[in-house]
Amino acid sequence: RDVLARRRVRHEARRSFNSAVPDTPPVTTTLFPETMAPPEAPLKVAKPEVGQFDPPKRLLCGPGPGNAHPRVHAAMALPQVGHMDAAFLQCAEELKSLLRYAWQTENPFTIPVSGTGSAAWEAAVANLTSPGDKHLVLVNGYFGNRHCDMASRYGATIVKLEKPWGEVYTPEEVDAACKEHEPDAIWVAHAETSTGACQPMAELGDIARKHGALLVADTVTSIGGVPVFVDEWGIDACYAGGQKCLSCPPGIAPLTLGDRALEKMSARAEKGERVKNWYLDMNMIKAYLVTNDFGTPRVYHHTAPISMAFAFREALKILAEEGLEASWLRHRETAEFFWDELANVGLECHVPHEHRLPSLTTVKIPKNVDGAKVVTHLREKFQIEIAGGLGELNGKVWRIGMMGYNSRKENALLVSSALRDALKAQGYYN
Repeated sequence: RDVLARRRVRHEARRSFNSAVPDTPPVTTTLFPETMAPPEAPLKVAKPEVGQFDPPKRLLCGPGPGNAHPRVHAAMALPQVGHMDAAFLQCAEELKSLLRYAWQTENPFTIPVSGTGSAAWEAAVANLTSPGDKHLVLVNGYFGNRHCDMASRYGATIVKLEKPWGEVYTPEEVDAACKEHEPDAIWVAHAETSTGACQPMAELGDIARKHGALLVADTVTSIGGVPVFVDEWGIDACYAGGQKCLSCPPGIAPLTLGDRALEKMSARAEKGERVKNWYLDMNMIKAYLVTNDFGTPRVYHHTAPISMAFAFREALKILAEEGLEASWLRHRETAEFFWDELANVGLECHVPHEHRLPSLTTVKIPKNVDGAKVVTHLREKFQIEIAGGLGELNGKVWRIGMMGYNSRKENALLVSSALRDALKAQGYYN
């Protein structure tokens, strides 16, 4: 009885207090200078009524983003510091060293770009493209066409070397195209996220140098999950994303520029060419993020995404703790297991085995199966996200990622079992 009595007293006290406090206290305009005072009349735009945001908990097995590692989420909750604080600059330096390990490069200019992978991509294009430069673009998927669009906006002349989506290029094909067109830059997707194909890279750097071209590589879906050797392959400019095999939420992306790329940047500056993107001008970013390697003082450029940098550092630290070779092996073993399970379900992969990405698989949609309904079935019944195809492969394939933290056999088995259930619901096995 005493407990109930105390509860009633507390309840009455709260009710009395709440009734005495207005929902919206009146604005005391005398606190404001005349030029900043709010109007006497009510605000024209009423405050919206929104509840607590509670996103669904899904297994993200599409082409990205994947689920972030729990330690990465925890790192995002660390106390913030200023973007010029010594603690943050130390974090940035450690992040850069971890990126060099992930890419296997000694490039001093290896940085996190404030933005998604597309920002790092555009940074490479904006800083390395002079008006009239010729870009040889290896278009064997959706993202080759995106580079054509992006580079053309910076004044590049585009030459497409096209192949069916899902196929890869031979060194002889690239060499012949260079002889014919004499490009200033060659763009290639090491990992084509739209097709699931992995481009052999070993000879492309030598071909680029022989023809006086820069080699620019997209490693968004390969870094951390597939062997990447920036220095050994002679890649001059390389970018990636953090939200795939590195298991970091999207919002920060790596970029590395080699000596030949930096020479191109310097030559443009000496001619008076200004980078046509202030935010992504790497000459300015260099004074902020690459000072320890180049001997210049820190110069403020923009407010870096502090919490995202903490998260990205943790993601790369997790990769380093596992070890690159172990991560590559885990992704491969999971992929081989997944491909076997897909065959057991009665499904076929789009890309031949020898050029198939272990991090992302394109699965052919069988005839008489509604691919969009399968995507919906997995999302609504099992809280699993996969995606359909892009561009030429729209309606023809599903794109399924086993990347980073999600690259585990239990996830592969779960997704393949869910696919079987979705196909059975459409009468595929009748």
